Amino acid sequence: MKYESLLQYNPALLAFIATLFTWLMTALGASMVFFFKSINKKVLNSMLGFAAGVMIAASFWSLLKPSIDMAEEMGMLAWVPAIIGFLAGGGLLFSIDRVLPHLHMGLATSKAEGIKTSWQRSVLLVLAITLHNIPEGLAVGIAFGALTNNPEISTLMGGLVLALGIGIQNFPEGAAVSIPLRREGFSRLKAFNYGQLSGLAEPIAGLIGVYLVLAITPILPYALSFAAGAMIYVVVEELIPESQIGDETDLSTVGTIIGFALMMLLDVAFG
Repeated sequence: MKYESLLQYNPALLAFIATLFTWLMTALGASMVFFFKSINKKVLNSMLGFAAGVMIAASFWSLLKPSIDMAEEMGMLAWVPAIIGFLAGGGLLFSIDRVLPHLHMGLATSKAEGIKTSWQRSVLLVLAITLHNIPEGLAVGIAFGALTNNPEISTLMGGLVLALGIGIQNFPEGAAVSIPLRREGFSRLKAFNYGQLSGLAEPIAGLIGVYLVLAITPILPYALSFAAGAMIYVVVEELIPESQIGDETDLSTVGTIIGFALMMLLDVAFG
């Protein structure tokens, strides 16, 4: 099927299918818990570093750069939507991070962030993972929402490449979630369910993103940079620190470089 034929479909439907793909990749990664009881720290750090690299590259090539280009085409000062949206996206995630109770992997329950609560450790762990997935879903939804006022093959390919890149990094990410949950004492099935359920935040966030753009088309440059800011917040707050835990940190750095290069290749060559 030629990619041009996809332009006849509603952007919301395309965004939903794309984010279902990213969720499926999370679920496939989470299914690794059925084959492995533990994960080598070097491998885990590399996987987290790889995911960070993909998200950093996607934030610029798939979101910030199109935001700047689109603002120029709309007669705006190019840097205004990029800066305002980026800071707003990071600021919103910072606010949610301060309020929503959650717990990062490997930390004691006493280290939970957000409002103090008596919720179970498993719930806090899953909320942390879900918070991470929201910006990714928003980014894909907004990218496909751009088809509303720019129904061109280049815009479509940008959305497809972004979904592909996020899907690729969701596979190791899913494994990096479910296998440590198994180590926390969860059964294999429970660890898998928690791992893949966290990925369901992406289709929901994707639909929210695309409908925001459909409702208010002029905000698109701001929405793209907003998604970039939210993704960068997740990378700096969660992925990079967790990939640097322990003595074996060189591989996480290499993983970040490889992840960035792969996403840049996908976006520049096919986006």
